[in-house]
Amino acid sequence: MNQLTELKPLTKKDFESDQDVRWCPGCGDYALLAQMQKLLPTLGIPRENFAFISGIGCSSRFPYYMETYGMHSIHGRAPAIASGLKLARPELSVWVVSGDGDSLAIGGNHFIHAMRRNIGLKIILLNNRIYGLTKGQYSPTSEFGKKTKTTPHGSIDRPFSPISVALGAGATFVARTIDSDLQHLQQTLKRAAEHPGTAFVEVLQNCIVFNDGAYDDISGKQTRADARILLEQGKPLRFGKDGSKGIRMRGFEPEVVTVGENGITEADLLVHDEAAANGGLAFFLSQFAAPLPVPMGVFRAVEAPSYDELNAELAADARAKKGDGTLERLFNSGDTWVVN
Repeated sequence: MNQLTELKPLTKKDFESDQDVRWCPGCGDYALLAQMQKLLPTLGIPRENFAFISGIGCSSRFPYYMETYGMHSIHGRAPAIASGLKLARPELSVWVVSGDGDSLAIGGNHFIHAMRRNIGLKIILLNNRIYGLTKGQYSPTSEFGKKTKTTPHGSIDRPFSPISVALGAGATFVARTIDSDLQHLQQTLKRAAEHPGTAFVEVLQNCIVFNDGAYDDISGKQTRADARILLEQGKPLRFGKDGSKGIRMRGFEPEVVTVGENGITEADLLVHDEAAANGGLAFFLSQFAAPLPVPMGVFRAVEAPSYDELNAELAADARAKKGDGTLERLFNSGDTWVVN
């Protein structure tokens, strides 16, 4: 790469590969792909320092369509592979693109420990509440009673909340957005990219073939104002077409109230704090269920030492004390024995 090329500003087109994008027409994956390709040129990171790792599923074709380094790995193991890459090459911006089945079923253990360790990964989970690639079986996020090919009488599993799982594992950045709100999607991805530790983003996504309409209330122009609530740091939890509704606590239970009625003022409403150290408020919001609105935005954003930074410090300390190691010395150190 010559100096002129290095100085040339990157554009969205620089991150578009020559592969034909093969998702179903209308799939939310297209929205994520476009917003990611728009975001990366703005981050000030050389293109060769990006890597995208995926597992198995519709979303896992993502690395093919990014003109970056990447790997289409095996089912559920993308966080493990991405963790190894980030530890070996901490200067890289490493992204994981996954789905609700890939990350929360067979990959659940890897997902949890990626959150716990706070490795500097950016993990995007596209949640369409169904197995799309394998043609419509229920997933860990499918709603109770969901009728699918594998649950013809309705699912009796209680669904996971990906946000709750991430928060329960101690993730330092947790957010939720939706494929149909491009501005909110872009803003959320940018916040995730700038976070120094593990950044987890759940993208609510429509599967037009096997679970069409899964998020109609949240995405519909006529219903979304009442069905979702946008989380903004330091601001009261208000929603509705004119912002007249809000969330008030009655003891330990949240309730929907109308500001201006029965003496209720904005001062009575719950105030969002994404930086709260203990994460209790974030987890509380992650458990909202109908008739409460669906929270959208950043639930938690706190800074803590990242695993890759701590690992680099350990390695530097070991080199300072013992010098650079060699594979031969490693094999012949400690207890060794000879088998005749």
